[in-house]
Amino acid sequence: MKVINNADVSRLVTQEEVTRALESAYQDFFNGTAVCRPRVDVEIPSSSPDRFYRWGTMEGGSVGKYFAIRCKSDMIYHKTVGSSVTQEKYCVEPGTFCGFILLFSVENGEPLALINDGVIQHMRVAADGAIGVKHASREDSSVIGLLGSGGMAKDHLRSVVHVRDIQRVLVFSPTKENREAFAEKMSMELGIDVVPVDAPEDAVRNVDIIMGLTDSAIPVIKPEYVEPGHHLLNVGGGGGIPPEVQALVSKFLRFGNTDSPVGWSDTSFDDEHLTWQARSGFTEKAMASKGRAHGVFGDDRLVYLSQVLDEGQFPRHPADVTYSERGNLQGNQFHAVAGLLYEKAIDAGIGTEIPTELFLQDIRN
Repeated sequence: MKVINNADVSRLVTQEEVTRALESAYQDFFNGTAVCRPRVDVEIPSSSPDRFYRWGTMEGGSVGKYFAIRCKSDMIYHKTVGSSVTQEKYCVEPGTFCGFILLFSVENGEPLALINDGVIQHMRVAADGAIGVKHASREDSSVIGLLGSGGMAKDHLRSVVHVRDIQRVLVFSPTKENREAFAEKMSMELGIDVVPVDAPEDAVRNVDIIMGLTDSAIPVIKPEYVEPGHHLLNVGGGGGIPPEVQALVSKFLRFGNTDSPVGWSDTSFDDEHLTWQARSGFTEKAMASKGRAHGVFGDDRLVYLSQVLDEGQFPRHPADVTYSERGNLQGNQFHAVAGLLYEKAIDAGIGTEIPTELFLQDIRN
């Protein structure tokens, strides 16, 4: 069994390869040869009134290939900076995190790899962003308004420049030093004009694509930012775009929904994630989850990725406002990217080998 750490992941795959792997995985899902379930969280109060514990998993697999489960163990709390409220997390202590992928063979059940999820987590979400931009944005889109300057923002830019001829990026985040460092780094890396600005309104003026990529606990894309022709995407930022922004969207591109469990065909599972909580012990200060995660947006404005692939194009007009999101197919991503990493690690001789026997037993489970 291989242990593949974040440094290994960075050496093994490119952003383009991750995007192609996810496009293939989605096609397998649409063809019925892949299966996944929604993300599931379990939340438990801690002895500290301002934070709580969250265990999160998502899983899926494909015929003749692999099965993978992605696991996260987090302490969750919230921080206020000016008017911004951000959700923070850690494992053991601030600055350290616990997230990993377990990869298995679907042919004999063998545990194949344990992979740190930090780098690939950003890359797979950024690949989704690129797939959405590729299909739903105007083909002549060249200017991005970017809200956020963290790792997710970096990887989205690295991904989107491969599907659109991006020439200029306006970036805002609450901390001046962070947005300036981001602009300098990404300008040099991508060879495009990345400009830090002092207000979110300045970042979204005269752009083609608005990307909200933050850890904000409240929505960051506001209705007054939206203009005809915009393409919108959001990761974090309060869990989605608010109803006032949804009302301005002409077409929603959703990649898909997980299938219902066997015997539950009359039950829809389109929630972004499902949460189970301990029934008591949470304080208001902890700001634990209070309702269902969002499901399908758009009603008659909704277009699924499978339709776009079947028809060969996304039905948009130049003045349309479009929005793209994955839906709840997270579990279908990790078997694809983890399988790709495992195969590349085998070929390159990268990763730490540990005995598979440590994970096997002679007592039936």
